[in-house]
Amino acid sequence: MSEEILKRIQNRLLRIYDDADAEFAFTKLEKLLKRHKEAFGKDELPHRWTHEDVMLITYGDTFLKEGEWPLETLLSFLKTYIKQSINNVHILPFFPYSSDDGFSVIDYTMVNPDLGEWKHVDNIGEHYDLMFDLVINHISRESLWFTDYKANNSPYNEFFIEMEGNEDVSQVTRPRNTPLLVPAYTHRGRKMVWATFSADQIDLNFRNPKVLLKMAEVLLLYLQKGARTVRLDAIAFLWKELGTTCIHLPQTHEVVKLLRDVMEYVKPHAILLTETNVPHHENLSYFGEQDEAHMVYQFALAPLVLHALHRGDGSYLTEWAMNLAPPPEGCTFLNFTASHDGIGVRPVEGILPQREVDDLITGMHRLGGFVTMKSNPDGSESPYEINVTYFSALRETHNSNGPDQWQVERFICSQNIMMTLQGIPAFYIHSLIATPNDRDGVEKTGRTRSINRRRWDYEYLQALIESGRTSNAEVLKRLTNILQRRKKHKAFHPDTPQKVIDLGSDFFALWRDSDDLRFPLLAIHNLTSEIKLINLSEIEGIERFSYWVNLLDNQGVSSAETRYVMQPYQSVWLMPETVDDVSALWAPFTD
Repeated sequence: MSEEILKRIQNRLLRIYDDADAEFAFTKLEKLLKRHKEAFGKDELPHRWTHEDVMLITYGDTFLKEGEWPLETLLSFLKTYIKQSINNVHILPFFPYSSDDGFSVIDYTMVNPDLGEWKHVDNIGEHYDLMFDLVINHISRESLWFTDYKANNSPYNEFFIEMEGNEDVSQVTRPRNTPLLVPAYTHRGRKMVWATFSADQIDLNFRNPKVLLKMAEVLLLYLQKGARTVRLDAIAFLWKELGTTCIHLPQTHEVVKLLRDVMEYVKPHAILLTETNVPHHENLSYFGEQDEAHMVYQFALAPLVLHALHRGDGSYLTEWAMNLAPPPEGCTFLNFTASHDGIGVRPVEGILPQREVDDLITGMHRLGGFVTMKSNPDGSESPYEINVTYFSALRETHNSNGPDQWQVERFICSQNIMMTLQGIPAFYIHSLIATPNDRDGVEKTGRTRSINRRRWDYEYLQALIESGRTSNAEVLKRLTNILQRRKKHKAFHPDTPQKVIDLGSDFFALWRDSDDLRFPLLAIHNLTSEIKLINLSEIEGIERFSYWVNLLDNQGVSSAETRYVMQPYQSVWLMPETVDDVSALWAPFTD
């Protein structure tokens, strides 16, 4: 098997580079991989994922406590409040950085000394599986790599993309409205270098195989340091070719496949995740032919769920989900409604009509949110993402006259929808603790994304949680309780198929079922602020069992029920009542 993987890597290099560069890269990479394989030993995991997998996304310094390293405080929060509800932790870039809250990396191999040390990351890894970011597209202007480039020191003098500055780059897809080419003052004079995201984030030149080899070394370091999952940040923009859009190019896909092969060679059950905030069909291309990413973000989910609950109309969400192709065998989705970035609007291109997108943006402005723009080839600008916390985004609906009493219920409903879909659910830390918009953070940094990146005084947050009377306390308690229930049901395994059913615009509903699953699950969500009635007996498949139990409140229900009452924003997860000891598995919410 190992030799087969090496042969694949060799062939991929030949598809990326000319023969001489491919031979050079393979010789170096083969030695590197064999050395690391010996150091790794045998990967004992019997599976890549299970129904118990849930991801938490957080910055290393979300919680601050005087006298403690932030990574220590993070572990204290996890052990106190999360415990075993969540088993995977994505610590967003925890390396020294110069901007973009960690995504302008100065040194890929160090832990940011403001957060702690590698031992603190190791301590978290003793209790949770870890996800690390490989910020692969660009590096900080303040990095030693770029310093050596400016000094004309080999090999870094060929690590970046130099341009004359007068080239036609109008076709290049831009995620920002900043200049694509920025000046660099070097020992060889003033040069213009490629910078997709900002003047501080200089793109790496992957036409040079030495760059690919360096990033393979970084990837192997992360696996060695305990990463179970590696996230390829901004991977879609990796390869540049003037005269093209410079996004999703064939060489980019080939690099992703090669990195998957590298992981498979040394750590077969590790997971490769691609971050591609693009229209949905483009995002799915990163599954390749079951040989690329193991997992891709479900980027369309966040705006579609928000739209459904903001409008009280799940038509577009249901239509999208009904037509969603299942992930290829051995692959899955990472389902999320919020992350450290904003809520992308590009993923719903062709799914939501523009008038609905415009209405949603208007509504989010009313709720204190912002919109980040991107540059288009014709010189115009268009929305790229909405910047708002998901909890604040659900404070009211499009036709309300202000905040209503349903914010927490509406928000819990959004998370329940996310948890029922096929894939692995991921919670951004500020969703888990119901953080409101951080307008002070925006004023302090001047960056709209700061609205969703609050750094909490840990003792103050603890007081809010321990009081038991705040939204923070209620949301955290309810979500962790639901997660404890969810992890006991194999219907939630990422490989269990889903079948979305149309119960009308007021609802979002689906089955999780397969031929080899003993007990199916039916999930129904009321998307409105009104009491709704459902005729359960008309739902195809429910007649297989006479009685069902709602896993979220232990209430039993007959499959012949013709007037099942659903409260505003209520979710029901129905499982056949014949399951053994259901009361023990699904205990009621407790304090």
